[in-house]
Amino acid sequence: MGRLSAYLIPVIALIICAAPEVKAAETVWSGLVIAENVAQPQRIPPELTRIEGSLKRFFGYNQFQVIGQSQKTLKTGQEDWLATSKFFGLHVDARGESEAGYVLNLKLYKEKELLLETDAKLSKRSPLVIKGPQIGSGQLLLVLVVQ
Repeated sequence: MGRLSAYLIPVIALIICAAPEVKAAETVWSGLVIAENVAQPQRIPPELTRIEGSLKRFFGYNQFQVIGQSQKTLKTGQEDWLATSKFFGLHVDARGESEAGYVLNLKLYKEKELLLETDAKLSKRSPLVIKGPQIGSGQLLLVLVVQ
């Protein structure tokens, strides 16, 4: 038995070392956000607290409300999903993954009308925010964050 285990241990160690690296699945949060300036802004939604300063600085609004959202766990980098609100829908089609992030095809719909289609890269280190159409006194923002 001693001889067999002496041969078996190096073989098991070799198999473990040669096994492909298992990467952890990552979750992407997608949101449809209305940004506007109001006299008494509401507290920022928890999904946006990490990027609150950047949103205020880049877009100049003091209130951000999530009107539609979705979370998707990416295992292959080829998934697709939909974030919807009453009037808008954001279809996200992940087209591949690299070390830096994901290649996405984004389609923004208002009811059934396609308003925007674009390809974008979502970094694993920073969010992707796209300015959408004016909504009343505010602005629709498309926000994607790797969590």
